[in-house]
Amino acid sequence: MEGRYRQKSDEKIVESVQSGEVELFGILVERYEEKIKRYSKRFLSNHQDIEDVVQEIFLKAYENIQSFDPKRKLSSWLYRIAHNELVNALKKKKHFSFDLDTFLPYLSGDNHLDEDIDFQRMKEILDQCLEKLESKYREPIILFYFENLSYQEISDILQIPVSTVGVRIKRAKERIKKLINKNYGK
Repeated sequence: MEGRYRQKSDEKIVESVQSGEVELFGILVERYEEKIKRYSKRFLSNHQDIEDVVQEIFLKAYENIQSFDPKRKLSSWLYRIAHNELVNALKKKKHFSFDLDTFLPYLSGDNHLDEDIDFQRMKEILDQCLEKLESKYREPIILFYFENLSYQEISDILQIPVSTVGVRIKRAKERIKKLINKNYGK
C-alpha cells in the first residue's frame, strides 16, 4: 500500500495521514530524517543527543499532524518544529557546535587570511566566529547555507519577514568577515 504513495507529494501524504492512514507517516520520516539530522548536527555534537532530538522532532510532528495545513510546505513546518526543539535542547546544553565543511566556500572568498592556513584551521576559525554571532544572525545563516532553504522558508521557520531574513544573513556575513579580518587577517 505504501508503494503507491512514494511518488506522491509530501502534502498529499499528510492529507492521507490526517485521514487515518497513519502508517504513511513513515514515508515522511524517510524523506526528512537525514535532512533533520544534518540540521541538528549544526547545533549539537553528541550523536545520542542528535538522535534523541530528531526522534522528538518527528514525535512532535506526528502528534501535531492534524494542525498542519496541506496547502503549505511540509518542509517549512518540519524545520520550524526542529528549530523549536533545538532551541530547547541548546537551552539545556548551553553550547553550540558546528560542522563548517559546507559553510567554508561561502565566506572564505574575499577574506585576507594567509593562504597557508590549512582547511582544519579555517574550519576552527569560522566555528569561533559563528559562536560569537547572536542567534538571530546565526540561525538564518545555518538555514540558508547548510540547509539550502529559501528566504521564504526561513521566514516561515523563524517567523520573521522575508526582508529581515535577507538583512540578517547579510549582516551575519559582514560580521563574520570582520571577525576573521580582525582576529586572523594580515
